[in-house]
Amino acid sequence: MQTLKIATAQFENSSGDKAYNLSVIKNLSTKASAQGADVIAFHECSITGYSFARHLSKQQLLDVAEFIPDSPSVKELTAFARELDIIILAGLFEKDAEGKLYKAYVCVDKNGLLAKYRKLHPFINPHLTPGNQYVTFDIYGWKCSILICYDNNVIENVRAVKLLGADIIFMPHVTMCTPSTRPGAGFVDPELWKNRETDPTTLRQEFDGLKGRAWLMKWLPARAYDNAVYAIFSNPIGMDDDQLKNGCAMIIDPFGDIIAECRSFDNEIAIASITPQKLTDAGGYRYISARRPELYGNIIAAPHQSEQKVVWMNTEE
Repeated sequence: MQTLKIATAQFENSSGDKAYNLSVIKNLSTKASAQGADVIAFHECSITGYSFARHLSKQQLLDVAEFIPDSPSVKELTAFARELDIIILAGLFEKDAEGKLYKAYVCVDKNGLLAKYRKLHPFINPHLTPGNQYVTFDIYGWKCSILICYDNNVIENVRAVKLLGADIIFMPHVTMCTPSTRPGAGFVDPELWKNRETDPTTLRQEFDGLKGRAWLMKWLPARAYDNAVYAIFSNPIGMDDDQLKNGCAMIIDPFGDIIAECRSFDNEIAIASITPQKLTDAGGYRYISARRPELYGNIIAAPHQSEQKVVWMNTEE
């Protein structure tokens, strides 16, 4: 495997405005390509917007969703990839011929669709159908996978794609700054975003505290460390519908160390070089080799009643 240069992005998307969001995706992809990035990853539903979908009827969501791969947005992403010589990952709502709806995330290169993944644990809209399979795909000799937002909070998913061979996991999110039963959680006041130039300190305190980044640091580095993977985390900045999001898109290496991060309030990218040696030097490589699945395989696989609740929409983080 060759050294790979990956960019992760944060930007303030516009709800339902695909043309605008795609224009920002192109601008940031152009910036990443100019800095030598081979790949750039955007957040969950970066093409369509995310939180506004909780208000949509099934028909309204069908109107927003697209067929994949015969998708205008995927074709436009492919054109960007061809023009800029960069691989692009971005998210949107998908529909199929039966009228089912999914939360999708795609990877395209200059030739078209490389991979498509459907979120396993969608909850923003009751008309969404959960995905039912993992995906692995190749980027310049690197085995990659995708897990969207809540999928990464279920730790078995991360271990599963690692066992399927993934060394890079793209983790697109729209997360943080929402209510939860955990201490310190909650929305961040949109007025702070409006006043970010005159009072950046208070906004940064909110973004970096337990409502935001401090919570993320409780678990995200552990996903990379325990599984000896590169975690490519992307997240929007600014207003997503009526909810304020704190960005901090970042790349974490197999040691659990942050090697690149967006730290401004702007539409921004962060770039890091991904090297293969860390995959086997990291502790997770040894821990995976030391597993004894005969002890717990049946326990982990035992049937149970699956529940999914998210506090801020009367359903848990």
